[in-house]
Amino acid sequence: MNIKYEINRLKNEKDACILAHYYTLPEIQEIADYVGDSYYLSKIAKDLEQSTIVFCGVKFMAESAKLISPQKKVLFPNQEATCDMVNRVDMDKVKELMNEHKNGVLISYVNCSTELKAMSYTCVTSSSAQEVISNVKNKKIIFVPDKNLGGYISSKFPSKEFVLWDGCCCYHDNITSEQVTQKKLLYPNAKVLVHPECREEVRNLADYIGSTSGIIDYATKDAKDEFIVVTDVGILHELEKTNPDKKFYELPINCSSMKLINLQDVYKCLQDEEYEITIEGEISLKATEALEKMHKLARR
Repeated sequence: MNIKYEINRLKNEKDACILAHYYTLPEIQEIADYVGDSYYLSKIAKDLEQSTIVFCGVKFMAESAKLISPQKKVLFPNQEATCDMVNRVDMDKVKELMNEHKNGVLISYVNCSTELKAMSYTCVTSSSAQEVISNVKNKKIIFVPDKNLGGYISSKFPSKEFVLWDGCCCYHDNITSEQVTQKKLLYPNAKVLVHPECREEVRNLADYIGSTSGIIDYATKDAKDEFIVVTDVGILHELEKTNPDKKFYELPINCSSMKLINLQDVYKCLQDEEYEITIEGEISLKATEALEKMHKLARR
């Protein structure tokens, strides 16, 4: 069986569209109709003509697609592909934090559960956070769940007070300034491109800090031909495909959950139309409102 042919056949037969994040396996990115970061994919999901979405990434992304497109069938090929940062948030403690800072507004990184989105004034992605928060009038921001992204964004708004949840992406947070410095010694002519989910000590070594799509855009447009890429290695597929004459050197950031979905998963998901995402009731309405507000406040 030619599995790629069968996936395309089923996709056309079932009026489906495949969305994939930049951190997924190269073969998944190759069969996807659209590949992007969280913000881009949420916009695409909202505007798609197809009646079915097959979402390749981690589960909160598929849930976001369902929230923003409730009329569509959203299929998620592997239920084990979840985000550790999402799973570790204690909702009772978030409520305690909100009670402690009643004059603050809860803003959640889109890398979170539907329940947390539903409690939030709005959501942000790493690419939209600065623009969204610039359009939020409140002076106190309770930012959940990534303290590194929250710390980076807070540095852009000295007039606002940020209360940061003590959470992180363990893969980005594990990278140290020593590791980046060692890489710079090996490749002294390379620019350092860092995701804001990294620690401040790592961000301080960056020539550019930005989302996955921001890193790709920067590397593509920049005159330099060597880059040290400090985010998930899945991004290298798009970077190298887009820039075949440039060199990219990775750090050991490899989200195992993002690599769980394979071609067989996508084929079986389409064939059986299994693992459909369903979100109902008031939590769906409130979480959708937070996501829609994100798009409105980002104004792009």
